[in-house]
Amino acid sequence: MKHSLEVYLNEELIFFSDRHWLHPLFELEAFLNKGDFPVEKLWVKDKIIGRAAALILMHLGIKKVHGQTMSRLAQEVLEYYNVAFSYDQLIERIACRTEELLKNEWQGIKAYQLVKGRIKAQP
Repeated sequence: MKHSLEVYLNEELIFFSDRHWLHPLFELEAFLNKGDFPVEKLWVKDKIIGRAAALILMHLGIKKVHGQTMSRLAQEVLEYYNVAFSYDQLIERIACRTEELLKNEWQGIKAYQLVKGRIKAQP
């Protein structure tokens, strides 16, 4: 992967971001809102997928995901929602406060709202 987040439609790269944390997912949301893409056919590749990212991806309607690094908490979410997923490395947890805050959350909208609120609160 060349970027932090890459999104493919079939084999074509249609979106990418090099930002960090969960910002690329909100950029992806803005991109999807501007176009008419079959979201269920998109393939998202992310460098790190924790539980927050998995929940937000579910909120966006993504059905196929690959993480270079994925937490077991993210894996639980993806399995629960029957999402096709793969990873290069599976780890117990992402060392991130957001992962801890959402460790028991199962609803994508709640994760989305929490993260969006944390982004707005940043100076």
